[in-house]
Amino acid sequence: MSTPLPILIAGGGIGGLAAALGLANKGFAVQVLEKAAQLGEVGAGIQLGPNAFHAFDWLGVGDTARAMAIYVDRLRLMDALTAEEICHIDLGDDFRARFRNPYAVIHRGDLHGVFLKACREHPKVALRTSAEVVRYEQDGGAVTAFLADGERLQGCALIGADGLWSNVRRQVVGDGRPRVSGHTTYRSVIPTEHMPENLRWNAATLWAGPKCHIVHYPLQGWKTFNLVVTYHNDAPEPVAGKPVEEAEVFAGFHHVHPIAQSIIRHGRDWRLWVLCDREPVEGWVDGRVALLGDAAHPMLQYMAQGACMAMEDAVCLAHMLEAHQGDVARALPAYNRQRALRTARVQLQSRAIGEHVYHPAGAHAALRNAVMRAKSQAEWRDVLAWLYGGSGVEPDGAIG
Repeated sequence: MSTPLPILIAGGGIGGLAAALGLANKGFAVQVLEKAAQLGEVGAGIQLGPNAFHAFDWLGVGDTARAMAIYVDRLRLMDALTAEEICHIDLGDDFRARFRNPYAVIHRGDLHGVFLKACREHPKVALRTSAEVVRYEQDGGAVTAFLADGERLQGCALIGADGLWSNVRRQVVGDGRPRVSGHTTYRSVIPTEHMPENLRWNAATLWAGPKCHIVHYPLQGWKTFNLVVTYHNDAPEPVAGKPVEEAEVFAGFHHVHPIAQSIIRHGRDWRLWVLCDREPVEGWVDGRVALLGDAAHPMLQYMAQGACMAMEDAVCLAHMLEAHQGDVARALPAYNRQRALRTARVQLQSRAIGEHVYHPAGAHAALRNAVMRAKSQAEWRDVLAWLYGGSGVEPDGAIG
């Protein structure tokens, strides 16, 4: 299968590269346009639900991704005020059997590298850096991407995978600036030998407290622990990756248990992000242009599904273009219909979980504890089935 013009992808992050690989595997020529001077990912660890592994396998990188991941035994919810476990979700044999894949954690840069290597080795993928797409124009037969340096590139389609501040979204949706949550996240990576020995759990652990939380889990063959702490400080403006001192990080955690505090004190080289998302929208398509990943459905981190949803988007997009034999006018709306409500659910539930699981206080927290402790492992698997049970792509017979 071939097309007279390539599919252009604005953005070379995880979502953009996953889309490039999925499309290339189906015979489409793809050109990735990344605004940064180098292809890479900023950040540390991310969590991978079984739906991420469904996507890896479909995209042909399952074995490589599995080799880099760490397979945690459980998702563990701790009370940050009492240092007692509230509940956990067992990720062992029963979980894997139900969802046909494991739950794991991985360094964001390692995951990006999996897709980057596959794209570099694929003859259908061209990668360009220092190539920011600032706007587009289209006619009935093609779309023209205008780069920041004035260059114009033509494609049969343009996929906006250019993140939270997407230039492509600005034209497709036009909904202005992202919504600032007022929650600030601080990230660090701790050498394993510096992590308190009694907390070196093979778990994705969440310490939930009033208007704050702490997350940690092992990374990179147990060489390090990923550490993410978040609190409500009513930050008014978006910030990304700003270095900060420990005193600022610790300011939101004076009220939590000393054991929880001790984790923060082992962090080094802290950087902050002010969390943002957007309201869900149903329409991600404008003619030959479609959005993907954070450009389409930016979400808060509380369901650990941002990268997973972007990879699902990539699977669905390639599936739809193949199923519609490269007919962009039919494939892009079909992709949009398949993905919009599922990702909206994740966006809205991410907000709700932040409010009702991560950050409640008093009676609200006591209710959380009672409800979550009452669930059996089988009930937890039932709760998660909508999210982890598939790839987010309907069978061929359901294609519109």
